[in-house]
Amino acid sequence: MESYFMSVAIEEAKKAASIGEVPVGAVVVKNGEIIAKAYNMKETLMDTTAHAEILAIKKASEILKGWRLIDCEIYITLEPCVMCAGAIVQSRLNKLIFGAYDRRFGACRSLYSIPDEGKLNHKVEVVEGIMERECSSLLSQFFKTRRNHT
Repeated sequence: MESYFMSVAIEEAKKAASIGEVPVGAVVVKNGEIIAKAYNMKETLMDTTAHAEILAIKKASEILKGWRLIDCEIYITLEPCVMCAGAIVQSRLNKLIFGAYDRRFGACRSLYSIPDEGKLNHKVEVVEGIMERECSSLLSQFFKTRRNHT
């Protein structure tokens, strides 16, 4: 099931790329069903916080009519940054599954391990590197194309 949900997140990331956004997608799942999905909209919305995972968390909260996403998991094509890792903990998600590592901004393994930090009041299980090659390739291709057009 992990690869299926990550594939859906990859499709969301492709939507972001198609409008010139950094291709990151996120999917929130509860009881084996997708309840929310989103992709990066930072440039489109001119909003620093419009990362895929933040938008997916907001949609899931609206659907569940509450900010606690207990018994939910989130699939993200790129390792979350500090802001998004904090939102994942704050929203009480049970599990985070990500694809590509973010060596510059990653706050779940690469630079920090915020979701399962022992000092926080909530820990999130982290599964890393699911479909990493596909997720990384999407990002690499996007930035290669962008560099060639500038």
